[in-house]
Amino acid sequence: MPRGDGTGPPGGSGPGTGRGAGMGGARRGRMGGSRSGSGPEGECVCPKCGTVTPHEVGIPCFFKQCPKCGAKMVRK
Repeated sequence: MPRGDGTGPPGGSGPGTGRGAGMGGARRGRMGGSRSGSGPEGECVCPKCGTVTPHEVGIPCFFKQCPKCGAKMVRK
């Protein structure tokens, strides 16, 4: 209601009102849905030698060391 005269959308339900759900209303949690590397499944890859290991739930790939060369792994 720009002028406070009651001519706004009924119940204040027009676009852009309230706090909204953000991100188009999709609540996907901390790691966000379809991004590469999101969720519990996936793989860790060594950026130096290319060794691939399965991702372990609760342990970020960058905390793991490559079993072949010792470099820090990254999420695939």
